[in-house]
Amino acid sequence: MIYTVTFNPSLDYIVSVEDFKLGLTNRTSSELLLPGGKGVNVSLVLRNLGFENTALGFVAGFTGAEIDARLNAMGLKTDFIPVNNGFSRINLKLKSIDGTEINGAGPEISQNQSEELMRKLEQLKEGDVLFLSGSIPPSMADDTYEKIMARLEGKGVQIVVDATKDLLVNVLKYRPFLIKPNNHELGEIFGTELKTRESVIPYAKKLQEMGAVNVLVSMAGEGAVLSAANGEIYSLPAPIGTLKNGVGAGDSMVAGFMAGWMEKQDYRHAFFMGVAAGSASAFSEFLADKEEILAVYRQIEERPGQ
Repeated sequence: MIYTVTFNPSLDYIVSVEDFKLGLTNRTSSELLLPGGKGVNVSLVLRNLGFENTALGFVAGFTGAEIDARLNAMGLKTDFIPVNNGFSRINLKLKSIDGTEINGAGPEISQNQSEELMRKLEQLKEGDVLFLSGSIPPSMADDTYEKIMARLEGKGVQIVVDATKDLLVNVLKYRPFLIKPNNHELGEIFGTELKTRESVIPYAKKLQEMGAVNVLVSMAGEGAVLSAANGEIYSLPAPIGTLKNGVGAGDSMVAGFMAGWMEKQDYRHAFFMGVAAGSASAFSEFLADKEEILAVYRQIEERPGQ
């Protein structure tokens, strides 16, 4: 089985406002309400690619009920833990001003509820795949990722971690199967600036020396690099397309890579699927479907030298 964890899922209210002005009443020219959160995005792309999975995490209040209902209506299996304090967050994303968003705080998660999630995860067995994505809510312990991976150590669960800085570095000793920093996050870990695909390679290898099995580095318009467990380095420039929505592109890359790996256990194929899924979502209004992903995959394959 495949599982994703989103500690703080959201309702994403995505709006466009023409000629936005501070201090005045602005009206939307378009709006969209979608379930969000990094693990949720991974779950949806996996489902789009035909891989059944279960989304885990916490939901609260009327927004939590709406997140659950919308995901179920989209054909996704969920097993969220209900939280009594507060409500699941609403994230406002302003499309007309690129990168501008206001994210809610989310509910307060108790120690008992954290432990309930741990008990669910302890049921995972050899061959299962677990995605841990995103930040830890303030009400949970900073070492939650480490505790999860410590409890699953030795069980044969393939764990994917998509997190930043200390959250990521502190779990490397548990040998996650895949990690996916972007080039800025990778540079931040090592106190340097990384702008080219060639420049990220030695630092990706350093993360492998620290415990990561595979390191996938996303670089937006520069492309992506994979330092794989078989010792090979795979590198691709960004596929050609029009950027429509960068939200969820990194999550799509993680989902696409693991979908490709589960299909063929071939790193080249997995890497191509990861880049195709990430780019296809960036070229779509929402997360890419299978046809969109495969179209970009074919573009990658048809490039000279690929």
